[in-house]
Amino acid sequence: MGTDPTTKIGIVEDNATLRQCLVRLIDNAPGLRCVCDCSSAEEALAKIPLHRPDVVLMDIHLPGESGIACTARLRQMQPNLQVIMLTVYKDIKMIFEALKAGACGYVLKRSDETEILAAITEVRSGGAPMTSEVARLLVRSFHNASTAADSFGNEGQLTERELEVLALVAKGLSNKEIGAKLHITEATVARHLVNVFDKLHVRCRTEAAARYLQSSSNFHLSNRQP
Repeated sequence: MGTDPTTKIGIVEDNATLRQCLVRLIDNAPGLRCVCDCSSAEEALAKIPLHRPDVVLMDIHLPGESGIACTARLRQMQPNLQVIMLTVYKDIKMIFEALKAGACGYVLKRSDETEILAAITEVRSGGAPMTSEVARLLVRSFHNASTAADSFGNEGQLTERELEVLALVAKGLSNKEIGAKLHITEATVARHLVNVFDKLHVRCRTEAAARYLQSSSNFHLSNRQP
């Protein structure tokens, strides 16, 4: 028997009307199935580990524990879980906190159904989906900060190429898009990311991007490569 190709989705949203709309959206989309819907972080922490969805749509502001705290706890229990924050907020600090907690994307609730479904597809293919407004906010923050960060200290010195790859990861590009932009193969992008993760002592592209975007001073580049 082959592996079930259906992507299992969990939904954490305290607004009952919106939650049911999301359930219908997921269940009517080809290749997707809602396996659990929750109205609070506490309910999510009980149900999601049992149903083991591939992707969770997570509201940030929930009654009781926040969606950000819930995301961090779920990622501890299920490290491969992919979480997309679904929220009305565009606060840059909140975006950073969500990324630090392990979120893979950040989509505004007023996004249309196509954007929400596209975000799920993107995160499953290794991308970091962001509503265009949120992406612009991150890029502005990225440009306002200096282009790198001493906060990485002695953990490892990134080469110029590794920094270029990390900067594009921080903008939400997939490995394929990074490869096209830098005129290198996806495999080469992946190798650079392995080196970046090792040097920064992080586990995934989301953690690396969060570290990069939070920084405000300069990376120390060990080699300046063309």
